[in-house]
Amino acid sequence: MLIEVKVQSLGLDRASNTPVVILRELDGERVLPIWIGPGEASAIAMQLAEMKFSRPLTHDLLLDVVREMGGEMTRVVITRVADSTYYAELVIQSGEETVTVDARPSDSIAVALRSDARIFANEDLLERASIEITEEEASGDPTAMGQAAAEEGEEDESGEDSFADAEELKEYLRRLNPEDFGRFSP
Repeated sequence: MLIEVKVQSLGLDRASNTPVVILRELDGERVLPIWIGPGEASAIAMQLAEMKFSRPLTHDLLLDVVREMGGEMTRVVITRVADSTYYAELVIQSGEETVTVDARPSDSIAVALRSDARIFANEDLLERASIEITEEEASGDPTAMGQAAAEEGEEDESGEDSFADAEELKEYLRRLNPEDFGRFSP
């Protein structure tokens, strides 16, 4: 089953200096942190800040190509995590045909934000890799709340350091304080 999520925040893991995007389920309290690269974090941050450019950036270009070919980005799905690497799919509707394209979650989120496409996560993934947050944690600044600082080195999408398992990550994230969070600046 797929659960709709939204970008809750974008932060910087102070321990590893790695950007983290926090996805939160629309109708619940679970959040899913995904460590991402700085380029994709900048693309997400620029879109969240509604920055406009005279020429298309890479994610804008991809959307322009899809649209010029008669397609529409309908949704993004964060499908799974394997060996501490997250996987996603772009779902494009072109006439009667639905095309699914393998993509990194960070690129997928950047594209979804630009196209107003809905973002979903596989419920199994949310169950295994998410945490629940309290109301006071949820009421923070949407660009700064929940930004994890993973001292033990959670893996980014490139396959670097990782927690031993999802339970270890959940426990680490439960222990975080708001003072541990850093704001990502493009």
